[in-house]
Amino acid sequence: MGFSLTGTHVIFFVAAVIVAGMVSGVFIAVTMNVTTSLSNRGDRIKEQLNTDFAVINDPNIIPMIGAYYIFYLKNIGGVRLTTSNQTFQVFIDGELIGTDNYYFENTSIPIDSVMSLYVNATLTTGDHTLRIVGPQAIDREFAFMK
Repeated sequence: MGFSLTGTHVIFFVAAVIVAGMVSGVFIAVTMNVTTSLSNRGDRIKEQLNTDFAVINDPNIIPMIGAYYIFYLKNIGGVRLTTSNQTFQVFIDGELIGTDNYYFENTSIPIDSVMSLYVNATLTTGDHTLRIVGPQAIDREFAFMK
């Protein structure tokens, strides 16, 4: 006697269950990958939104100590900002200031605190623009007069 109709149905049922299991495994793997990617992207956006600072000097009177102009940075974000010549870049009138020509008062700015940035630059009398690029590529421009 040959294989009965019931036996054929059982084989097709087992094959369908195996295929359905493989397809659901692929869907689970893809879903987990997308979830991880969205979570990582959300963390980066959250960090970028929490990183913010402002220059709070009086634009008409920039204090000096020796050859250094003093600019005051306030951390208005939600995280402590690490201040170094690797995390911040300084431009005056579109010219990049070398890392040897500026430094920060401390190594970090706590939330809602102010820190001094000392910049050694030769400026002519008139209008100038300070641009500071910080962590997460957040940049702020500040127009001032000498």
